[in-house]
Amino acid sequence: MRFDLITLFPELFAPFLAAGVTRRAYETKLVDVRVWNLRDFAEGNYRRVDDRPFGGGPGMVMLAEPLARCLAAVRAERAEAAPVVLFSPVGQRLDHAGVESWSASAGAVLVCGRYEGIDQRFIDAHVDVQLSLGDFVLSGGEVAAMALLDAVARLQPGVLNDAGSHQEDSFNPALDGLLDCPHYTRPEEWEGRKVPEELLSGHHAQIAAWRRQQRLALTARHRPDLIEAARGQGRLTRLDEAFLAKL
Repeated sequence: MRFDLITLFPELFAPFLAAGVTRRAYETKLVDVRVWNLRDFAEGNYRRVDDRPFGGGPGMVMLAEPLARCLAAVRAERAEAAPVVLFSPVGQRLDHAGVESWSASAGAVLVCGRYEGIDQRFIDAHVDVQLSLGDFVLSGGEVAAMALLDAVARLQPGVLNDAGSHQEDSFNPALDGLLDCPHYTRPEEWEGRKVPEELLSGHHAQIAAWRRQQRLALTARHRPDLIEAARGQGRLTRLDEAFLAKL
């Protein structure tokens, strides 16, 4: 798959693409990432990419024309068509199901907005999908693009050390969409706090039952909406319901 990034700050992506476990995905081109500097497609001595908004108001608005020229160059280089994605507060909230869908796709063109926003005419003419990370505002779309790339990259085969690692992630259907359970490592006791006995028992069924209950308890406490979703989908067993009733 291939993701093309249109940005005013290409230097932000260099360390991101070269660090951490997910760098394997980028180095091996499992997730091919191309970064495009929007200023290369602006005109004039100052390579201007923004201007004051019509109607007045604070801030600047990104010009439609440089964005359109950059997008045309991206499309000319890509072997196949790809959706154009803009990170925006009006977009659909990105969740695990969305990440899984993108991880199985051929990629996309990610437009990283800045300032007060992008000229609406470019959005109307070229943007296919708008995505949001949540109900808050970032200085630009670069951080959101990194979040999507990281989430997609770790789902690619061979990227994580343990092929089944992401199957136990929070929100994964393999865990019925619940939050993940707590994790512990050595030493067995730290500052008076001991590792739960169930994890030291060596009894696989007992460990599995403890982890299931912890996932249920954490999810009920912090994300009850996920419990209701799992219940509505018929993913909770009678043992699950009995445990939840005791909380």
